[in-house]
Amino acid sequence: MSYSRAEEVLPEEVLAIVQQYVDGQMIYIPRKTDHKRMWGACTGTKRNLELRNACMYAKFQEGISVKALAEEYFLTEKSVQRIIRNYKPSGEICDQKNHL
Repeated sequence: MSYSRAEEVLPEEVLAIVQQYVDGQMIYIPRKTDHKRMWGACTGTKRNLELRNACMYAKFQEGISVKALAEEYFLTEKSVQRIIRNYKPSGEICDQKNHL
């Protein structure tokens, strides 16, 4: 996350009011609720995990054990069980050749 200089983005009056509360300190101003992004929307992490889970579920359906999947994906058996239990097909097709 980058930051902006307050004197470049805020009117002088607003800057003076903010300085009454935080003078010379860095503060975080959160996004408005209606501008928030879903987790992983910018980095692709969410999509990568969805693909991983689709592959894991497909392998489980083919008969690969939870223990083997846990070792392959470097997860605990409990995590694999949770992923399989909660998996809801999203239309993603698992390309097992290009995915762990």
